[in-house]
Amino acid sequence: MEEEQAGTGVEAEQEPDDAMITGAAYGVLFVLGAVFGVVSGLEHSWDVGDAVPPIPIALALLLFALLYGAGRLMGTKLGAFVPGMGWMLAALLFSVKKSEGDLVVAANIPGYWYLGCGAVALVVAVLLIPSSGSWLLHQGPYGKAGSINLSDGMSA
Repeated sequence: MEEEQAGTGVEAEQEPDDAMITGAAYGVLFVLGAVFGVVSGLEHSWDVGDAVPPIPIALALLLFALLYGAGRLMGTKLGAFVPGMGWMLAALLFSVKKSEGDLVVAANIPGYWYLGCGAVALVVAVLLIPSSGSWLLHQGPYGKAGSINLSDGMSA
């Protein structure tokens, strides 16, 4: 009997540890997305001289790779969404006009391409992560659902 009680105590201790590790992993992913947003926000407007700026597009492709990789490694769409929100927070804070009049992401062609392509990369990365299935289709925690026969016009 003592062994059974000791076994349940170990299992109960493992679940919070798993939740804490998963939460810490999502926290690290958010910070990673925010750091990428800061670095890419500062470097998005390199002048190459073309009509379509290649630097914001390259940064958006790099953002897509970061988000898609994080989502695949975590195994959930949330794994791609969380660092994307870190990037979005940094990008939006950089595009707000300060009281001094300074902007990091200015309202010019590279700025529009950076924000637009980054937002598209975020949406596409989240949508391309395979879904684990709908929560509506999973069996509930209370056991098997009873079968319903509607062919005779009678409900069970």
